[in-house]
Amino acid sequence: MSELGFVTDIVEEQLVRGNLRWLANFSEIHRDYQIGEVVFPLYALGSLQEKGFFLSKIFSALVTPKYKIHLLLYTQQSFDPKLVRKLILACKNKFGAEDWIFLGLVQSQAFQKDAKEIIASTSDKNVGIAAYSLKSKETVTSENVLGKGLAKQLKLTEAKFEIFDLPNYVKSFTITLFFAVLFLVFLAFSGIREAIQPLPLLIAIIVSLVIGYRFYKVRYHTTLVLDSVGFKLWEGKTAKEGKWANFSDVAIYVTPKRETCLRLHSKNGTFDLPLSRTGLSRKDAYSMIKRLIKKE
Repeated sequence: MSELGFVTDIVEEQLVRGNLRWLANFSEIHRDYQIGEVVFPLYALGSLQEKGFFLSKIFSALVTPKYKIHLLLYTQQSFDPKLVRKLILACKNKFGAEDWIFLGLVQSQAFQKDAKEIIASTSDKNVGIAAYSLKSKETVTSENVLGKGLAKQLKLTEAKFEIFDLPNYVKSFTITLFFAVLFLVFLAFSGIREAIQPLPLLIAIIVSLVIGYRFYKVRYHTTLVLDSVGFKLWEGKTAKEGKWANFSDVAIYVTPKRETCLRLHSKNGTFDLPLSRTGLSRKDAYSMIKRLIKKE
């Protein structure tokens, strides 16, 4: 799997998980979307209309513009001014005059000076461009609101996965509440009978909810970051990392607690990447990481 292919995968994952909702509410995603002679590896269609609560929908229908939002990703070894113009023109001819177009460009090589200039000088206020070079790690954007907004929201080099882990939060809350109640009992035995009353117990519960969440973040919350080179895994404040080149195979592993992981095999042993606690799709994660390991 090429690094450009990995970029396409992680942008799709961001769309599916709703990480780009600050740009628009994207509802359709297409792979290998063809516009004229150009085939975009990824295309998403969305709008600014709210999809949430009933009142939000009413407000959105009355206030929010009705035009469509288009997000397109194009990958190439290197972009030249002619290709950039061709991509912009293809999009403008395809979509409505008032539609917003977000164009993400990712190339393997460093930017050519003239390509950077044409991207930065894009004058159409309805076309935002964010371009990224995998070699130089440089980002170039069109100098308009859409371009700057796209560059801020679109993460092209890594995919971050995390979810709120309710069972571990409940565990953190329970531990905190236990010590809070223990403290109240101590006060009661010390002569402060009012400590064992509904109000102090309610305060203990509220405090435990807050402190328990902090304890959960420090001790249990799991975050997994993937890129084309390797991974970083945080479990609370403990961080671990690895490179795909150090592993030879991957398998789906179910722990004794019935949690799903991806078990990475190397000559030095195994390493488990949690799926259940990070919200990763088992099938998609397995396929993606399998290709990354085989690439190495």
